Amino acid sequence: MSSWREYPEKPIVGVGGVVIEERRALLIRRGSQPLQGHWSIPGGTLELGETLVEGTERELMEETGLAVRVLDLIEIFERIHFGRGADEAWTTPEERRRPRFHFVIADYLCQRISGQAKAGGDVTDVAWAGESELERFQLTPTATRIIRKAFSLARQRE
Repeated sequence: MSSWREYPEKPIVGVGGVVIEERRALLIRRGSQPLQGHWSIPGGTLELGETLVEGTERELMEETGLAVRVLDLIEIFERIHFGRGADEAWTTPEERRRPRFHFVIADYLCQRISGQAKAGGDVTDVAWAGESELERFQLTPTATRIIRKAFSLARQRE
């Protein structure tokens, strides 16, 4: 079954937050598409009337149980996925060219204010990972790049 995020009419704005604490980054395992079952950066979609900072704070609370302070912009990037779900068939060439998912995502370095990390929302698990442990979580190349940038920004703040 398709969600409102699939085959959008316009790109969807997403936000994410990388929490670095004791030289470890907080990761989440996604419970829904896109990237269902994969480890990633906590975050989600911006709501109407919400600022990027407010959305990042809300998403991290919903997905990880942490109240955070947004510190620095790490990167803005696009995630465009063409393809179809297992139960969908393309009938025209135009459908084949239409993106299944299109997100423009702003990721931020965040600092925990309070709370204990736990899975919430559509997240199935959380984990803390040191920079040398990222490979074992099989993150996307984009998520790995952003988390490494976050580690660098966090070291600059020490």
